[in-house]
Amino acid sequence: MTVATLANDPETQISALVRRFYELSLADDVLGPMFREAITDFEEHYGIVQDFWSHALLGTTRYKRGTPYVHHVGLQVQEVHFERWMQAFTRAVAETLPPDLAELALKRAAHMTQSFRMGLLPLPGMSHSGATPR
Repeated sequence: MTVATLANDPETQISALVRRFYELSLADDVLGPMFREAITDFEEHYGIVQDFWSHALLGTTRYKRGTPYVHHVGLQVQEVHFERWMQAFTRAVAETLPPDLAELALKRAAHMTQSFRMGLLPLPGMSHSGATPR
């Protein structure tokens, strides 16, 4: 699937982005197991994520779940998860979005990744619990 084969409708493109991202992520040996454990209903999840990206890229108001960060706090993530997430997202964006939306999506994703890293990863020398190393 390429951008040229998708309809010019941005919502259709965002739907394709979300599905392609999860297709790539579920095939990934690091992301796949984590996603399968955390997501119980993929169809419902695709809709939520599509609403988020529609809001982030088009300014729609369908995403009503607050900040996405709070929905990720319970995940046991490591630096490699962020690296693989950005790789899959970057590839999915390149394959599904036109240049104007692709640029915005990658900027938003980079910002989110940095913010999530700061909140979800322990500081160097610290455990996830925040305890001081001995």
